[in-house]
Amino acid sequence: MQPIRRRQLIEATLMAINEFGLADATIIRIARIAGVSSGIISHYFGGKDGLLEATMRFILSELGRAVAMRREGLAEEDIRGHLYAIIDGNFDRGQLDPSVMKTWLAFWSSSMHHAPLARLQKVNERRLYSNLCYQFRRCLPREEAQMAASSLAAMIDGLWLRGGLSGEGVDVDECRRLARRQVEFWLAPATVLKETS
Repeated sequence: MQPIRRRQLIEATLMAINEFGLADATIIRIARIAGVSSGIISHYFGGKDGLLEATMRFILSELGRAVAMRREGLAEEDIRGHLYAIIDGNFDRGQLDPSVMKTWLAFWSSSMHHAPLARLQKVNERRLYSNLCYQFRRCLPREEAQMAASSLAAMIDGLWLRGGLSGEGVDVDECRRLARRQVEFWLAPATVLKETS
């Protein structure tokens, strides 16, 4: 499928979910928004679940780009900087667009019932955890690094979810501030250790 047409259908899916919700974002509505026949969606994506999966893959690649952009130019040894970049990428403006947020929420809900979406969610979950764990492992013992990564991942997801469900949107500055305090909590013992050795 041509990348331009694929992007057009993904954007139409985001618009339909934003306006109607996942249940009422039918193939016909999505096709109408995209200005294509519904047969094209079925042919290329196998139906609505396939289109939701493609849309989430697009959103996840945008998330990856948002994090990578913030990590660009950071020194390898700048653990704090890399952790902050992961936090900031997860609260990037592109991820907080109302249509993207509603699609994330629909995806999380649907992933409990559809194996391909569940696999995609698992990949997303593992990626966040492993990126955080890699950074924490550079200055903390293994078990502490794992706990730090789990707690920070849970905080990022929790802050994001609360903001998404609030109806008022996400307070980006507050979310970043709280998540960064979590980083400082875990890095503090490592700093003390470094100073005393």
